[in-house]
Amino acid sequence: MTIRVLLVDDQPLLRTGFRMILEAEQDLAVVGEAGDGLQALDQVRALQPDVVLMDIRMPRMDGVEATRQITGPERDGPAKVLVLTTFDLDEYVVEALKAGASGFLLKDAPAHELVQAIRVVAAGEAMLAPSITRRLLDKYAGHLPSGEEPVPDTLNTLTEREVEVLKLVARGLSNAEIAADLFVSETTVKTHVGHVLTKLGLRDRVQAAVYAYESGLVRPGAQ
Repeated sequence: MTIRVLLVDDQPLLRTGFRMILEAEQDLAVVGEAGDGLQALDQVRALQPDVVLMDIRMPRMDGVEATRQITGPERDGPAKVLVLTTFDLDEYVVEALKAGASGFLLKDAPAHELVQAIRVVAAGEAMLAPSITRRLLDKYAGHLPSGEEPVPDTLNTLTEREVEVLKLVARGLSNAEIAADLFVSETTVKTHVGHVLTKLGLRDRVQAAVYAYESGLVRPGAQ
């Protein structure tokens, strides 16, 4: 199955570079481009892409609001959003993840990482790079709870092991790393993650990580 990709970035040169990389892959097809969020919304409705490669800082409508509308309850199609950010980690990335993005990728990431990220997101998984996630959340520690606030009642629906798994997800660990840490199988970890998402009403492990920090369950910088 061919994965249909929409490129959204206000820099034409970057879009051209991304297009060259993606069109070299047999299972990827660039179906359109947009230079801002408003154009992106029109293109999503017209072209029905599977994945939207979304820049954050753009004129007229930024990537956060565009992501919110593309992935919101009144969405017109199944498009997933993969956010592009700079090396310094854009201050709006957390908001984009909360708005419904399925993950984020650095603009200077190697070509194979870009291709793999699109495939992962298209498959319905979250692109949550551990090292970037930890750095991102630590960077914005001042905007998140200190850990001294009361834990939300919704966390009481989780078992002790599910809470452990949620904490490790928030630290950016992969399923394999969590399995090794807890001495269980990857299949067991996937089951626990699934239960966490269902009980907390979250879409994917990206939202789970943000939830863990915002609820105060995990403190930025904690190991």
